[in-house]
Amino acid sequence: MEIVTLIVGALQSNCYIIWDEKTLDAMVVDPGDEPERITSVIDAKKLKVRFIACTHGHFDHLGGVAALKGRTGAQIVLHRDDIEIYRNSRKHAASWDYEITQPPDPDMFVREGDELPLGGQKLIVLSTPGHSPGGICLYDAGVLVTGDTVFAGSVGRTDLYGGDMEDLKKSFARIISLPPETRILPGHGSPSTVGEERSMNFFIHEL
Repeated sequence: MEIVTLIVGALQSNCYIIWDEKTLDAMVVDPGDEPERITSVIDAKKLKVRFIACTHGHFDHLGGVAALKGRTGAQIVLHRDDIEIYRNSRKHAASWDYEITQPPDPDMFVREGDELPLGGQKLIVLSTPGHSPGGICLYDAGVLVTGDTVFAGSVGRTDLYGGDMEDLKKSFARIISLPPETRILPGHGSPSTVGEERSMNFFIHEL
């Protein structure tokens, strides 16, 4: 499995392009902005985008979804519990003085344990609410895409609509129970590992 990271938009969101190196079947995770940059990578590598996966429904992770859907026809993936936030993402962006194109409704709702296949590879959906009601992580052996659930040294805020501190504690505890060598690819900031977050994430003291 190959992964390219693009930092997109004014809020510096991490967009991940993930693909199977044999079949070139691909997934774009959290295309928050700059769809032209994302599609340039897709075109250069001749990828076949099967899924546009949204780890949650906040606007800074969705700004490029509509354009990417139009360009690739890929299935938009979301957890059902974030649909209200997702459907109001353009209004939410405007309240922060940002403008995005409202993304079309998801093609697929996922839940705990669902698998998103990419050729001979697959990513498993982990339900990790807290930052938002329907937050998810995507897990493959050795790699965890966490959205805004866990960052390097930090966690997602819970003071936005739908956030819940107790849910976040449970989700965080679950993530740090994974093998310590697991790479964490967060929604913002630098990558980390489960082992590093066990030892240095401030939120460990909340458990």
